Amino acid sequence: MKRRILLVDDEVAVLLTMKAVLEISGFDVDTAASARDGKLRLRNYEYSMVITDMRMENDQAGRDVIRAARNAPYRPAVALLTAFPVDEADWQGFGADQLLLKPMHTRVLLQQIEKLFTSHQERLASLPNGAAASEAESKKQAVKKIAAVKKKTSSVKKAAVSAKAVQAKKVAKPAKTASKSRLKAAGR
Repeated sequence: MKRRILLVDDEVAVLLTMKAVLEISGFDVDTAASARDGKLRLRNYEYSMVITDMRMENDQAGRDVIRAARNAPYRPAVALLTAFPVDEADWQGFGADQLLLKPMHTRVLLQQIEKLFTSHQERLASLPNGAAASEAESKKQAVKKIAAVKKKTSSVKKAAVSAKAVQAKKVAKPAKTASKSRLKAAGR
């Protein structure tokens, strides 16, 4: 299994340092410098794990990334990365599987990530009759259907706007023609 991680943090130094450490340790790492970018990546790619900072563009940004990860059909493990201590009930309430505090020794970080990978895989494997796989597949299909509906809705909206523009031109033309007729009649 490929161990692909999405790392979301607005501090470029943290992103680059953690990316290097994780890649040296055999992980495939993508980065996002904002919650918005992180959520976009979660929609477009599959990850085994998401590690997100808590506070980025705003105090809710990390929660938004966690929520997006929890809604992803492929069910990644989720770790909350923060320099601010958070009560266990709070970070678990946000939906995170693990809390990682900055700064952290590389060895400790890697141990915690490995442990989270292992426990998450065991949890997915323990779901009855491949429920994780079938749930992920059904969610994937639902996401595709929603995207198709959104695309169709967008096309319909564009067509409606185009039709209104054409109608507006038709209404404007007779008015211009009438003005020209009046000018000719006035001898101008």
